[in-house]
Amino acid sequence: MRSASGDSDALRPWQLIRQDRHGNRYRVGSYATRAEALHLAERLGEWGEGYVVERCDRLIDTLEPTDDLRR
Repeated sequence: MRSASGDSDALRPWQLIRQDRHGNRYRVGSYATRAEALHLAERLGEWGEGYVVERCDRLIDTLEPTDDLRR
């Protein structure tokens, strides 16, 4: 999960996603390694929910304003 020190997704590129039976997806946390995310997915999957691990290649965690957003 994210630390209070402000680590960005660039340092924790592996995302653990919970997907319910209706297809809704929720990010559970961000992890530095795939193994770390998979370990938690396996533990949480015992409760019957569907979990997937995905790599997020986003390098910047901020949104730059565009002309459309400034209006």
